[in-house]
Formats: sequence, structure tokens, C-alpha cells
Amino acid sequence: MKYLSVSCALLVVVGLSGCGESEPVPQELTVVQAFMQDQEAVNRGQALFIGTCAGYCHKTTPVPTDAVFLFDCEWKHGSSDQEIFDIVTTGVPSTRMVGFGSNFPEGEDDLWKIIAYLRVNQQPCS
Repeated sequence: MKYLSVSCALLVVVGLSGCGESEPVPQELTVVQAFMQDQEAVNRGQALFIGTCAGYCHKTTPVPTDAVFLFDCEWKHGSSDQEIFDIVTTGVPSTRMVGFGSNFPEGEDDLWKIIAYLRVNQQPCS
């Protein structure tokens, strides 16, 4: 039975039919979605954001500054998780936003946790 479920899942993934509709195929969470559901990961993202980002440029409340406020619905340089990851990694030319690369203690995982923290605390769009 286990092999039948795997075979059905593979058929669904590649777009073929042939299995019953009785078992829904679970959708895989993105890294950020998984971290958003992990309070420890969100807490680490918050600590990293406060120590790295908020301490120098981005604030946790909308106050006047030349750095973009990251908790609203307006994203100036990209709004998808991957775009945010890329911006933090490579920076934004002609701005103070330098690229951090993967220079976090836990590498890329820490950056995904920062993004999860931003997403969890993002203000609802109207």
C-alpha cells in the first residue's frame, strides 16, 4: 500500500492520472512558511533582525528614516521571499543596503528566519 501511495503521488506531481482522488497530495511548505510556524525560528529571526538590521537602518516601527520600513505591504525592491533573500544577499546598488551574503551565524537558514519574522509581523494589506 505504501508503494501505491508513492506511485500515485508521483503520477500527480508529473500531471498524470491513474490514481483515485481519495487521498489529497499534501503541498510542501516553503522554508519561510515552515519557519513561520516555528516560534523558536521566528524568535531567532527577530533577534537577528534587531541586532543586524534594526540596529543600523531598518526600524520595527514606521519612523522617518532613509531605510525602507519592512513590516508594511509596500516592498520597494521585491516582495517575494526569494526576492527579499536575494536583496539581503547581494544588496541594492546605489543605496546603503549592502549585501550580507550568507554571513550569518547559521548561514542561509538565519536569513530565511529573518524573512519569516518579517512575514509573521507584516501588517495586513488593505
